Amino acid sequence: MSATLPQPPATPVNHFNPRIPESIETLGISENLVLDLVVRRLLLEGTSTLSSLARKLRVSVPVIDHVFQYMRKQQLVEVKGMVGNDYTFTHSASGRQLASERFQISQYAGACPVSLNEYHAATRQQAAKLQIDRRALRQAFSDLIVTDRLLDQLGPALISQNSIFVYGPSGNGKTSIAERMLRVYQDAVLIPYAVEVDNQIISIYDPVVHNALETTDPEIDPRWVLCKRPCIVVGGELIPSMLELRLDEASGIYSAPLQMKANNGLFIVDDFGRQLMSPRDLLNRWIVPLDRRIDYLTLRYGVKFQIPFELMVVFSTNLEPSDLADEAFLRRIQNKIYVESVSPAVFDQIFQRVVSARRVPAEADSAEFLRKLCLREGRTELRACYPSDICNILESISRYEGRGIAMTKPDLERATSLYFAKT
Repeated sequence: MSATLPQPPATPVNHFNPRIPESIETLGISENLVLDLVVRRLLLEGTSTLSSLARKLRVSVPVIDHVFQYMRKQQLVEVKGMVGNDYTFTHSASGRQLASERFQISQYAGACPVSLNEYHAATRQQAAKLQIDRRALRQAFSDLIVTDRLLDQLGPALISQNSIFVYGPSGNGKTSIAERMLRVYQDAVLIPYAVEVDNQIISIYDPVVHNALETTDPEIDPRWVLCKRPCIVVGGELIPSMLELRLDEASGIYSAPLQMKANNGLFIVDDFGRQLMSPRDLLNRWIVPLDRRIDYLTLRYGVKFQIPFELMVVFSTNLEPSDLADEAFLRRIQNKIYVESVSPAVFDQIFQRVVSARRVPAEADSAEFLRKLCLREGRTELRACYPSDICNILESISRYEGRGIAMTKPDLERATSLYFAKT
């Protein structure tokens, strides 16, 4: 059962509060790029107005009007009429030709991008600054049974905002702990729809990984989206290309790599060491970013540029750290947290929470009996996952036999014999 936690406020943090640019000069990008966006957007819409283009491109009407006046002088548009004080217009023949040419280069016609310099400044200003204690951590992890010892390791690690290596036997909640680290942040950040680099568009905001919030400030530059701090989790599917710019040849738009989308948040590498990308390749790729908090990306035609690496990377693994990384890399991960197997007392607490949440009738000594079943046949450690996993099997047994679920000793024997492999 998940705990109800306070929601982030609908305001950005650290006083990063970009105002709506009212002129081309204050946009921070070239006038030609804005012109390209306008002609492509108008090509898609056929007929439009200044206010409609401003909404679609997320800029002010004066910015669109500046471009519109230039297009009128160059006879790139034809005015069809007025709607109140707003023009209705469409492309002229030469305008359509220009738009078609620009569309062949790039099909991007969405929110106007921000400059790379502004993105650097925003990411630095929104770097997480935590002040938490054991009480706040316990609230964040309230739906898990976590010892004070583990909380007291997590607290300083989170405050440091340096990368964390979470390791230990499988089934003891390393992934669950890592994913809940995001709960300690009670603020919001502004993420740009896109960033411009050398007149190329890099799309950053991704509704799949970014959780957008409504803002109460109408003066915030609409090229930025107010979001909860991001949390990106990757597992065995991680490959090197996910950490580099990806150009969509058909549209001419670059997609930001995962670590760029995770800036100002968390990046969790789950089951580290079992990725398609080898641990050595990943560690070599990130040894500089982890140390200096900067990363380098390259456009298709060779232009290399710097981006901030302002995120906390959490490596979660059940493998030995020394088998995955050398001393030079482990030194750069200053926080190493061992999640050990659970004690009998903690096991019983987890058991009681599971049966209560699922409303499973259980005999008084069921927890002790299950512990003994889990520790027979040479097994020496209790795992936090056992109560929930065994309960899943009990539910399947009851459905198979067409009866209500019950935690009897015969059913527990049956479930554990299905669960554990013979040794």
